[in-house]
Amino acid sequence: MSTDPDTILLEAEDAMQKAVDHLQHELRGVRTGRASTALVEYLKVDYYGSPTDLKSLAAISVPEPSQLLIKPFDAGAVSAIKQAIEASGLGLNPIVEAKQIRLNIPALTRDRRQQLVTHCKKVGEQQKVAVRNVRRDANKHADGLTKQPGANYPEDEITQLKEEIQELLKKYEGRIDEMVSAKTKEVEEI
Repeated sequence: MSTDPDTILLEAEDAMQKAVDHLQHELRGVRTGRASTALVEYLKVDYYGSPTDLKSLAAISVPEPSQLLIKPFDAGAVSAIKQAIEASGLGLNPIVEAKQIRLNIPALTRDRRQQLVTHCKKVGEQQKVAVRNVRRDANKHADGLTKQPGANYPEDEITQLKEEIQELLKKYEGRIDEMVSAKTKEVEEI
């Protein structure tokens, strides 16, 4: 795997960034009180046998704060899109009008808001665990540097590397907390 401190650090940061990107993707799909195209953009639609993101099949707009309008590029995809929305678990009722689908976004109940907040926190925690696992692996690689044949890394350099890995962890945990807290505020907003 890694052969020097810089590579270990770069690979750790790359892996931590992936966890943050994943969290961002997950949180975008969480419903809030107002309509957002992000709610359905990545919904998988069975389009002629292959699962395709809804945003690749249709123009999605927000004509009103509590409504989404989906205009498929191919009118033949309307029923497949309708089925995907019904099967998504979002609790939305698609209304087919000619060659488009209208989604009315109902206001969230207090219980549903609480469930969504809990879900956001859970997804955030999962990514924190992922980031901590990256730290653990990076520290293992740092320890491995002392046993590496032909290379001699002083003890203080290994200690410095581990401190930098810990700083990375703090930075990315902070980002995760900020993202979850922002999304939580958005969900709780009425």
